[in-house]
Amino acid sequence: MKNILMAASEAFPFIKTGGLADVVGSLPKYIDKRYFDCRIILPKYMCMYQDKKDMMEYVTSFYMNYNGRDRYVGILKAEYDTVTYYFIDNEEYFSGQSPYGDWLWDLEKFIFFDQAVLSALPVIGFRPDLIHCHDWQTGLIPVYIHDRFAGGDFYRGVKTIMTIHNLKFQGVWGVDEFRRLSGLSDYYFTADKLEYNHDGNMLKGGIVYADAVSTVSNTYAQEIQSPYYGEGLDGILRARSNDLRGIVNGIDYEIFDPNEDEALQYPYSTISFRTQKSKNKAMLQKQLGLEQDPRKFMIGVVSRLTSQKGFDLIQCVIEQLTAEDVQLVVLGTGEEQFVNTFNYYAWKYPQRVSSNIYYSEELAHRIYAASDAFLMPSAFEPCGLSQLMALRYGSVPIVRETGGLKDTVEPYNEYENTGTGFSFANYNAHEMLNTVEYAKRVYFTKKRAWNCIVQRAMEADFSWEQSALRYQEFYDWLIG
Repeated sequence: MKNILMAASEAFPFIKTGGLADVVGSLPKYIDKRYFDCRIILPKYMCMYQDKKDMMEYVTSFYMNYNGRDRYVGILKAEYDTVTYYFIDNEEYFSGQSPYGDWLWDLEKFIFFDQAVLSALPVIGFRPDLIHCHDWQTGLIPVYIHDRFAGGDFYRGVKTIMTIHNLKFQGVWGVDEFRRLSGLSDYYFTADKLEYNHDGNMLKGGIVYADAVSTVSNTYAQEIQSPYYGEGLDGILRARSNDLRGIVNGIDYEIFDPNEDEALQYPYSTISFRTQKSKNKAMLQKQLGLEQDPRKFMIGVVSRLTSQKGFDLIQCVIEQLTAEDVQLVVLGTGEEQFVNTFNYYAWKYPQRVSSNIYYSEELAHRIYAASDAFLMPSAFEPCGLSQLMALRYGSVPIVRETGGLKDTVEPYNEYENTGTGFSFANYNAHEMLNTVEYAKRVYFTKKRAWNCIVQRAMEADFSWEQSALRYQEFYDWLIG
């Protein structure tokens, strides 16, 4: 039996702000328990829902010297969905209305968390063969294993993986403050270690000192080794290219199952979608006040409304995009300029555009089920989960060929009758629009071919079982 500990700042269902929580909360369930004991360790945030706190039981506590003071470290434990969770408790650091807020405070509390994780392991009696660190918040764990925790027998031979979910976020602050908070010596603050542009960088520390590095799609693993996508770390990632792997995330096929989805009035499968998807479209048109016409080409968007997600492209051609034969349904929150654009067009074309500036899991599922196509023209996308959900629900993805979008959506080939969606290469609004127009032509004039695309999309397997197998191979390769 090999022991794996996943360290992260969030995991569903205990705390979630984005896709990171879905990954950390789902992956351990699918790791083969015959060969791996995979557990998770998180901060215990005050903002967690009370029913989640009620699941936790107190284990023990101790004091740890951090930033010149002895700090309380409480350890709690919970069992959820066959997985053991540990929680690091310190009300000074983990209070507040959300897990993240002020950058400097976030840096201080997650440096505290990284030290507390390693300090807690002998206390709870769980010695991992490998610590799987997720994103910048856990970036100093591999560093500390080579530094202050290097001397003891307990930590000798413990391997680490640093997984990059989004390279844009790195945990950066000035070297002097970073050195004070981390307690690391000047030795670590050079260009080949934690220093970048006169700042300390948590994620860079993890990349340099981890035994291996992974990211969430094979294409993104290649992209981040280039200056355009590398966010200043492309050089160190090229240096680590032999230890860098891309493994596409999965989604939970029990939660995202159109045939068992309680949010849908008309569940459907690969056999029944030809009749049932149109009924879901009619229901959504009625719910959102759109024209109730089955002949409209409904495009769904479920996303954070940010430039990273390609909304400046949509903004550029939205007049042409919302033609009379199209209905555009948007769900999400984000940057004011995009919110204003969608709200304006929902006012201008109330029969064609529905702007829903909030988030609802139920409405998201209904959009996946009802829409004919799903638009995701991201500037960059490490993995992306929305296109996987769209595939599962037979909402044909229209994506830009970047990161995980390129790895998961096979472009339609009308001559070979293959593909699960439509894609375009360049970050260009009119190239995106031309791809949407091409998808519309297939939808309106080649219904049989369109239904075959839908069926192939629904049959594609991006479940966690597939991703877990890749991670298990990775763990075995690293632990030996």
